[in-house]
Amino acid sequence: MARRLRPVGPDFIETAPVRLVFARDVTASPDAVFRALAEDVPGWTEWFSAVTRARPTEDGAGREIRLRGGIRFQETVLVATAPEVYAYRVDVTNAPGARALVEEWRLTPAGTGTRVQWTFATDGPAPFRLALKLARAGLGRTFRDAVTALDRRLTSTKV
Repeated sequence: MARRLRPVGPDFIETAPVRLVFARDVTASPDAVFRALAEDVPGWTEWFSAVTRARPTEDGAGREIRLRGGIRFQETVLVATAPEVYAYRVDVTNAPGARALVEEWRLTPAGTGTRVQWTFATDGPAPFRLALKLARAGLGRTFRDAVTALDRRLTSTKV
């Protein structure tokens, strides 16, 4: 059953009770990574294995995401500052537990490539917060695999 989450802003990235932060360097440029994140939303299914459907909504101001296992998100894009930051808030989901959720992708030059930092900021009841902390290693592996696949895609196709 879909339910509405608390509408938080970009500042939630810094104040969320649970903040999981992961980073990885890639060879693709910040511009190419930003375009893949913010402008090629349907392309997420090609590099983020958990994503089965991704499409922009509201003329790019929102997104609809579906994950393996049937989890769905309706999101609002909070920040799209090329090529540094792309952040979105989950407004509606069928995933249990979360009361508020923002994800931020921060891109900084790293040599000739990009340092990609993903922050998963959320709030929910104590059991939900504990479960996420325990899932940290798995989320980190998912992030690393996705960013590695994205880099491979960007450097082989020159998107």
